[in-house]
Amino acid sequence: MTQYNIKTRKGLPTEMQALLRTLPRDGWKDHPNFARSIQNWMGAHQMFRDLTRLVQEDTQSFLDHDLEDKVYTGRLAHFGNLLIGNLHGHHGWEDRSFFPELEAADPRFARGLEMLESDHEELDALLDRLAKTGNRVVQLATLEPAQMYDEAGVLHETAEAIGGFLERHLNDEEDLAVPILLHHALRG
Repeated sequence: MTQYNIKTRKGLPTEMQALLRTLPRDGWKDHPNFARSIQNWMGAHQMFRDLTRLVQEDTQSFLDHDLEDKVYTGRLAHFGNLLIGNLHGHHGWEDRSFFPELEAADPRFARGLEMLESDHEELDALLDRLAKTGNRVVQLATLEPAQMYDEAGVLHETAEAIGGFLERHLNDEEDLAVPILLHHALRG
């Protein structure tokens, strides 16, 4: 059984691109089966990219001494929580409901959907690391502000890892799922 590691793959594996080749990304929005639900799902993906970038940029601003401790920790607590909570909810729904629907519609892509579920397990570990590090940064702001800077550096590395992970995963997810949705006129 072939394993598709997100750290080494450079896009959706060729054998999972059958529908993508006939329904390329640049034609999705003009396709008659491109429903609002697809647009909303892709919009959630963009929100995850934006929230990750916001956490990265805020952390870099703090590390560059361009953002005060209290402002940074307030934004980190708010936007970090939004990112973590929404991502967990989103990929939990995909694993329980959305992917089974796609597999039932087109069983040829079961391995691809399994690959994406496996990505979600790795993502959980990254999100756990972000939550622990983010909580520590927020606590250090009160308990030991001098140590906050070093922990923010660790948080920045974690946020960058999540950003890279999400970019690959979300693109793969869209490249696999949207052509199935369009081809089988699902969610319309």
